[in-house]
Formats: sequence, C-alpha cells, structure tokens
Amino acid sequence: MTRSNSTSTLRSLTQPIDRVAIVLIVALSLLIGILLLSGNHASARVRDFSWQNKQVGADDTAFTLTFSRPMNHASVESNLRIEPPLLGKVSWAGRRMAYTLNTPAPYGTQFQVQLQKAQDRFTGSERGAMQPFTGTFQTHDRAFAYIGVSGEEAGRLILFNLNQQQKQILTPKEMVVMDFKAYPQGERLLFAAAERTTEPTVLTEQKLYTVTTGIHVDSPIQPDAAQASPAKALPSPAPAGTVALVLDNKDYQNLKFDLSVDGNVIVVQRVNRKNPNDFGPWLMKTGEGAQPLKGEPGGDFLITPDSNSLAIAQGQGLAILPLQPNAKPLDFLPKFGMVLSFARDGSLATMVKFNTDNTRSLFLVGNQNTQKELLRTTGSILSTRFDPTKKTLYCLLTELLTGGNIYQEQPYLAAIDLKTSKLHPLVMLPNQRDVQVSLAPDGLALLFDQTTEAVHDQSAADGQLRDSTGNAIASSRLWLLPLDPANPAAKLQPESLPLPGLRPLWLP
Repeated sequence: MTRSNSTSTLRSLTQPIDRVAIVLIVALSLLIGILLLSGNHASARVRDFSWQNKQVGADDTAFTLTFSRPMNHASVESNLRIEPPLLGKVSWAGRRMAYTLNTPAPYGTQFQVQLQKAQDRFTGSERGAMQPFTGTFQTHDRAFAYIGVSGEEAGRLILFNLNQQQKQILTPKEMVVMDFKAYPQGERLLFAAAERTTEPTVLTEQKLYTVTTGIHVDSPIQPDAAQASPAKALPSPAPAGTVALVLDNKDYQNLKFDLSVDGNVIVVQRVNRKNPNDFGPWLMKTGEGAQPLKGEPGGDFLITPDSNSLAIAQGQGLAILPLQPNAKPLDFLPKFGMVLSFARDGSLATMVKFNTDNTRSLFLVGNQNTQKELLRTTGSILSTRFDPTKKTLYCLLTELLTGGNIYQEQPYLAAIDLKTSKLHPLVMLPNQRDVQVSLAPDGLALLFDQTTEAVHDQSAADGQLRDSTGNAIASSRLWLLPLDPANPAAKLQPESLPLPGLRPLWLP
C-alpha cells in the first residue's frame, strides 16, 4: 500500500503542469530573497517637520524631524543647518529626532531648517543619501501693549507691533484702564477699568473685562496631541477691540488681580461694599462664576506657573494655597513676606524677607526647599524677572539716599548672576518709584516707563490716570533697553520710544 502511494506521487510530479508550478515557485522565492537582501531602493526623506510654517514662541522649546527610514544619527546631526543659527541639543527616539533649543528663538525672525547628504542606517554611502529637505518657520512678532496717557489715547489700552511699526487702540474712550494681563497666545488681554467721569478715577470702581488684540498665532501642534485626536480647523480670529465684561463690581469692589499662565484661572482681591471686613481673594475658572477662596485674608499674591496654586502673603509669612474653595494650605513659609516672581517652569521663585534691622533681603527659593540670599539692601526691592535660561535675574531696586534732611530712594535696573549672586547695575532711573518693567519673552530686551507727576491734582479730575501712590500722572514715556544674555553685565543704552504711555507689557 505504501509503495503504491509513493509511486503514484512520483508519477504526478513528472506531469508537465507540476514541473512548471515547481519552477515558478522556486523562481518567485529567489526573487523575494533578492528583494529582501537588496532592501528598499527609495531614498530616505523627512516625513514630518513639526514646526513647518508655524509661528513659535518662547514656550516652544523643541522641534522634531520624523524620517521615513531609520537614519545614521551622526550624519543627520552633522548635516543639520538652521539659519539664522539656533544652538540646541539633539535626541533620538526611533525614526524621530528632537532638537531642543538652548534659549528661546529670537522674536520677529524667520528661520530655515536644511538637511542634505544625511544617510540612512542600513544602506551604503552611495545609495543611502536622503532626499534634500528644507523647512521654514517664524517666531511671534515683537509686540507689546501699554496704557496711553495723552489726548484721545489717555487711559486706553494700545497695542504696538515693533516689527510692523503698527499701533492700534483696543479699548473705547469711555473706559479708563488701570491694569492688564495677557492671555498665553496674546489673542486677548484681561484688564481692569472704570468708567470715565468728571470725578477722579478710583481703583475701587473698576470692573474686569477682556479685549481681543486681533493676533492669531498658528502654534506648533504637539505630536502626542495630534495622534490622540484628529486635527481641527483653527477658528477665525476675532477682530481687534472686541470688549467683553468678565466681572462686575455691583456688590464687591475689585482690587488686585492675576491671570494664570494657562489663561484658565483668574484670582481677584475683592471687598464687600456693605461689610468691609468681608474681603479676600476670589477664584474664577473658565466657564464658571466667581467664588471666594475661604480662609484667612491675605495681601499680595501670585498664581504659580502650574496654574494650580496661589502664593499669598498671610500673617507673618507666605502661604501656598490650592486653587480650590475651602482647601487647606499646601505650605507656609514664615520667613518671607512677599513673593515677586516665578521662573517659567516653576522651579525657582524670588521672595523678600523683611529683616529686623530695617533692611530687606532678596532670596532665591527653589522647589526643593533650597534658599539662597541674593541681596540685602536698605532700599526697596520692587520687582524681579527671570531670564529664560534661569541664569540671570533682572531687578528693579532702589538705593536709599540719606544725608542731612534728605531721605530719598533712587530706582535703578540691575542684573544678578544667579550662580555667583553678583549684582550688575544697568540703568539709573529718575527719581520716581512707580516704574513698570517687562522682560521680553525671548529675554533680549526690557521695557519700562518713566512717569511725570502732575504739579497740581487737576489732571485727575477728568478721569486721567494716577500712579500706585495715588498721585496724578501728567505724562509718561516708554523706554526699550536691549539685553545681551551672553553678557548680562553689559551696560547698553536704553532707547526712548515715541510712545507716550505707561505700564508696558510684552505679549507672549
């Protein structure tokens, strides 16, 4: 039986159609093997550039290049060109290369990314050269907002674009703006304003509003977010100057306020009109009404960079409160009486200690409970700003001048090296205490104002502005101070801008 089956099988294999099938199978197997051994002859290419035709800001710290094939890392890194140059570090994850900038890209600049002659990992040098790639992106325009002080601009929010040399008034003449903050994309401003009347404008009558700037930023789409959900069409930007009421003052007076980094939280210091003992911070989240943060009333405050907590002066120290009604404090720092600023990533803060010998100390406080005294002075410590690299701290300080019957504080701008704690004076300012300083997001310039008090108080009778001490403002002009991050001690000359205004603020 077995011999018969074997004979039958051998006979079937000798049939012409079987022999043809065997030959075809062998031939196809050889072709498949050759193709597998020779690999794909298509040249490697850049499949995706995350910043292509995007507008990037200081918070955009890295771009990615995704390749169609595994690449020779060294050949890619040695052939990558960015014009104008941007220093950074390279890291890899499979076919994706990330380039992380050492410092924010300078604003108001167009960039080109080129990659030529890079090689894939498995093909020889002659056949492995990738297709040449050129990508482009640009940074946000250099723009800032300020409050006008003269003529039709007095008390109104004004937007100025340095790159385009364009000025635009954002708020109506019926409002006198007191203070304002910028939303993270610069598309809106949150501001406090009172109605313009023949009576002196007072802080307690202000309401909170938003106004659109007309700015529309096409930011890079994060790869993870893009994979998690399909891309959505960007909404059309609202025209500049669209004002919306955020918080009225019917039952409570609105005082100091702050806006979170993500733009979703507002904290306002409020006082009950019928009961002055009822005062404290109120919380407003996007899409929700205002509600009080119950607990011990406090003084000056700042929302932390993670947008989840509030640093507020309470009693004999600083409390860190979660942004939730009736929540218990997360921490209490009895050593300090004021918080001035946070680094962008929240890892560092500057705080002021009021010493028993009538001096003040500026401390650098880390999120790992590290504390370092940077400065002790008999003058005042008015404001501080971290540069993007967290290597330099720009400060507005005063020097106490005494002698005879003279008791005067001379303001000046200074830079402190955070590694050595060495202070470098930059610019001495006129004899004024109410100075607003704003550091550009890319760390390349400071804006500050120079106000002149009115000789008589009549200038405040028509609804014009007052400074933080309550004195009427006769005039004010803006100054631009270029900075050299590589040499913070360099004393560059400030430039007077032809813009009468005060409280300048760089947009993100």
